[in-house]
Amino acid sequence: MKIRLVLSTSLAALIACTGMAAPTRAPAELKSALDGVHRAGVPGVYAEVRDAGRTWRGASGVADVKTGRPVRSDMRQRVGSVTKTFTAAAVMQQVEQGRIELDAPIGGYLPQLVPGERGRKITVRMLLNNTSGIPDYIRYAFPSLADASPASLDDNRFRQFRPAELIEMGLAAPPAGEPGATPGVYSNSNYLLLGQLLEQVTGTPAQEYITRNVIERAGLRHTGFPDGPRIEGPHSRMYEALWGVMDPPRDYSVYNMSWTGTGAALVSTMEDLNRFYGKLLDGEIVSRSSLAQMQRTVPVVALDGSTIEYGLGLHKVETQGCGTFWGHDGTVWGAGTISLTRADGKRQMSVAVNLQRWNEPDSSGNPQPHPIDDALKTLYRQAMCGSGSGSAGGSAGGSGSE
Repeated sequence: MKIRLVLSTSLAALIACTGMAAPTRAPAELKSALDGVHRAGVPGVYAEVRDAGRTWRGASGVADVKTGRPVRSDMRQRVGSVTKTFTAAAVMQQVEQGRIELDAPIGGYLPQLVPGERGRKITVRMLLNNTSGIPDYIRYAFPSLADASPASLDDNRFRQFRPAELIEMGLAAPPAGEPGATPGVYSNSNYLLLGQLLEQVTGTPAQEYITRNVIERAGLRHTGFPDGPRIEGPHSRMYEALWGVMDPPRDYSVYNMSWTGTGAALVSTMEDLNRFYGKLLDGEIVSRSSLAQMQRTVPVVALDGSTIEYGLGLHKVETQGCGTFWGHDGTVWGAGTISLTRADGKRQMSVAVNLQRWNEPDSSGNPQPHPIDDALKTLYRQAMCGSGSGSAGGSAGGSGSE
């Protein structure tokens, strides 16, 4: 059976920014939608939604299936590839300072990592928008996935990867496409290279630079790269089903995140994510001209085979009747997150779930629909559109790119 290596992006006066009164409870429709996701099979789901200065938070289900400990809306979460927006913002800051050129070849900065013709053809922009043609390394870092086995997940739980060895796995694989060609192919290898680029031009470890210049600039109090395999502060256990291979799903909340680094290792809260994207889209993290570059999208094929509109670390999501949203989603083992902000900044949603890859495959290895999918769509529609009738795409982890 063939396993799809899916690790997710299908995809105003805000309270945290202005110090307004404390948020009210989630409205009945949002709470009902959260409960629907839990009833459909997700142990725990929580969210924060902001609408023109009003903030609602809600949670449904449990953080621990053994003890019944309830999930809370303020819990910390491994947010997966939402990290990529933070990394992209850090790179754009260096572009603004003249230390990085978007259309310069990566080989000029990192000749040892990307030598030869490839290094001359692939630009920084191509890494940011996933048109480099460098394939994803995950299938090589977790080889048992090809045999529908979770052995690699357990083998790598406490393994310390070096970015260079993961990058080499991607570069050694058959190219996913020609540099600059569209549609691009989503690849975590690109964002590990961008982390190495940041270190090269700043002389500072990439995670430290992102912390000081992006996370702290945004005033995020509960966001950071983990120091070890455990998450500090209140958090849920994180249950991985691996398309039904693990039944019951296995807890991977304790995990060494060196396998994903500047691509997907951040821990955050839904409140912090809404605050971050609000400030980013308001021009407070990078300049307006840099933001415009980040919002120049190209078609990119996600790890699940779908095509998404991808910019420089930003995913564009169009909704019917509710407007255009910007943000990112992502997963790691057992945890899925999505954070989207409407283009005018007045409507935001961030949603977290503590179950991943719930869709069991058919005999051909294609993931089959699950009630969780429809329940999440209902939640997203309510979170993004309120009581309106708009429809939204995206995923908090059932499918997509990491």
